[in-house]
Amino acid sequence: MEQVIWTEKYRPHTFDDIIGHEHIVSNLKHLVESNNLPHLVLYGAKNTGKRSTVSVLARAIYGDQWENNLAIFDASNFFDRGKKYLVSDPRFARLIGTDDPKKIKQTVIAVFKQVINEYAGMAALDSDFRMLFIDSAEALSMDAQHALRRIMEKHAHTCRFVLSTTHLPRLIPALRSRGLNLFFDRASDAAVAAHIRYIAEAERASITDDGVQAIVYGADGDLAFATMVLQIASIKHHEITANTVCEVDLERIPEGVIQLLHASLAGDFKAARKRIDDLLMEESGTDIVHRLQRVIENKGFDSVLFAELAILLADADMNLISGSNERVQLEAWATQVGMLMEGRS
Repeated sequence: MEQVIWTEKYRPHTFDDIIGHEHIVSNLKHLVESNNLPHLVLYGAKNTGKRSTVSVLARAIYGDQWENNLAIFDASNFFDRGKKYLVSDPRFARLIGTDDPKKIKQTVIAVFKQVINEYAGMAALDSDFRMLFIDSAEALSMDAQHALRRIMEKHAHTCRFVLSTTHLPRLIPALRSRGLNLFFDRASDAAVAAHIRYIAEAERASITDDGVQAIVYGADGDLAFATMVLQIASIKHHEITANTVCEVDLERIPEGVIQLLHASLAGDFKAARKRIDDLLMEESGTDIVHRLQRVIENKGFDSVLFAELAILLADADMNLISGSNERVQLEAWATQVGMLMEGRS
């Protein structure tokens, strides 16, 4: 029997299935009921439910026609993978006319603009508008973002654009102001624990309380990760305990995060800045802050230093949630940590 991936099996299909994000769900329900959906900008860390919420929203608006009225594109595929991606996606075959990336005459941004323009201009089925979802919008180049802004204005009456990003400051103000901005936070520990127990019961997987807590701790609010660990542990063991969970690789702290903390504590701003630059190539500022929090919790600092470091991180996290520049906030944090340690010496 083919193994079903639990993250897909337990993906939400209705607003009531969404875990957490109560204010977002309430707002979207109201917008659907009033038939007054604006463009949306969804932002937050990875695996916080942005893509799943878009699918739920489309189901609520279009019913059985939701897949026909929702077009999904990942900006990172266009602008990170480039022409190799274009030949791999059959939707673009008519536009590029070749399966050899070296023979594509158009630039990637030209193809992107043509694709988005055509999809936005298509008539919706049994609805006043269709929906176009662009994931990883932070990967869009500046030229692409300005082009997208013009396309959004052109098709405002027939298409609703939903942009999703883990790096809100990387979107130009003209894009951010075009839509309703919704912040997706990580799930609470209680919500993750309840979700784990629900799946375990549904799948008849035996799990102890300490097994649940071990998964909750490792997941750090990431429901998809928690579900994946639960499934892997259930395959390997008849009963899932804290010890069996530890056999599943829960270590997700990049070495660069640890090096960033050490450089900051040592007052080596040049090294800290280099680590920040490297980390921001792969992680959002919010993700880095949460990783730093986890490292600090496990470093065994005295209670006063731990509290001072936690406060500085909390301030940086709040500023990032408000859309402040990620590099500026992380560099400010590193500087403040260095000054804190200098004052203690």
